[in-house]
Parts: sequence; structure tokens; C-alpha cells
Amino acid sequence: MEDPVSWGGYVTSPGFWNRTLQNWQPEFLAVASMVLLVIFLRERGSPQSKRVGDPHS
Repeated sequence: MEDPVSWGGYVTSPGFWNRTLQNWQPEFLAVASMVLLVIFLRERGSPQSKRVGDPHS
């Protein structure tokens, strides 16, 4: 059995960062694509966009 690793030692270990970045990579990609899509769809003068005060109909 291995000795316990301290919290600081675990957070600074390469294995922690490797697993963390592998898990978050798809999340970052999804958030970035949603942000770009929102910017594109809300672009001024875009046919998909409406004025802020206009009714939803």
C-alpha cells in the first residue's frame, strides 16, 4: 500500500492535471461553440436577431 499523498502534492502532480484537462476539454469546446453561436445569432442586423423591446411574435 502506498503512502497517502498530501492535497498540495496531488494538485501539483502531472496525473491530476492530465485527468482534469482530458475531462474538461469537451466542456470547453461546447461552451466556446455556444458563445460563438450566440454572438453570431445576436449580431446587429442579423435576420435571426430581434430588437430588445420587440414582442416575441
